[in-house]
Amino acid sequence: MEGFEGASSAEGVFDLSRLNLNNQSLDTISEKRRKDTRQLYLSYNRMTILPESICLFSNLEFLDISNNTLSVICEEITRLTKLKTLIAKNNRLTEFSLPKEFGSLQLEVLNFSGNRFEEVPSQCLQLLRLQSLSLGGNRLKSIPAEIESLTSLELLYLGGNQISSIPAELANLPFLSYLVLCDNRIQSVPPTLNRLHSLRSLSLHNNLLTYLPREILSLVQLQELSLRGNPLVVRFIKDMTYDPPSLLELAGRTVKSRNLLYSHKDLPSHLVNYLDMASKCPNPKCAECTSPCSSNPQSDADSDDDNSVPADRLQRVLLG
Repeated sequence: MEGFEGASSAEGVFDLSRLNLNNQSLDTISEKRRKDTRQLYLSYNRMTILPESICLFSNLEFLDISNNTLSVICEEITRLTKLKTLIAKNNRLTEFSLPKEFGSLQLEVLNFSGNRFEEVPSQCLQLLRLQSLSLGGNRLKSIPAEIESLTSLELLYLGGNQISSIPAELANLPFLSYLVLCDNRIQSVPPTLNRLHSLRSLSLHNNLLTYLPREILSLVQLQELSLRGNPLVVRFIKDMTYDPPSLLELAGRTVKSRNLLYSHKDLPSHLVNYLDMASKCPNPKCAECTSPCSSNPQSDADSDDDNSVPADRLQRVLLG
């Protein structure tokens, strides 16, 4: 194993994690090993700079350099023409750490979470084949409008930053399915996000949202919407009253829902009259009531004019 005690390998995989490797350790690896390696793991070492010899792994498709102390990624990485996945979590990278031609790589997956980026590097916005971009846990203050150039993007993870707004251009990503913007400082959601027709999951928890545009309800593919920890939810829960049904109403629901027969021979006359006058609640979230339900959904005409989601629909999003 070229002197790397503790290293493990399988066909096409070379794992050099947790071996205390430094910036020069790759120089002793044989030419055959380099050419045979498709996946290279260098996480949890002592590298401060990605060594120039990385370019000798000419067939590399997957590279994990997470949990080092990297502050610079060498220019030679751009010679890895087959590289599809780069994982570089938990280092010391900034927007000045990347080589100028980094955008020429054919990357499909890029993970720079847990670094020191204060803005999205312009080189990342040139990776037109990118399907997954993760920049969580950095120091980003904004999302550039140029994000719309990443038209192949399916996952965008920007949680745990200092982002205060969502650009309308984000809606121009036709294949975006997972959008994570939690733990930021976002105060509003642009209605244009309703153009994200492929969106399945939208994480907005722990922000500063006070309302949600009703246009979000038109995202027919949306299966998960996380809003906890926002003023919107805190206020909604605080104002919401919980009025449990009485034992009489619960018993009445059982009789009506199971179509049980009853008559004056079985029940007192006032109970028979109660059951005869029962009406079904129009609220689809409510069980079949035997008396007028106080939780009937309000109509759109009765909702506020602030273009926010009606309260009944919001309750289904938050509590349903």
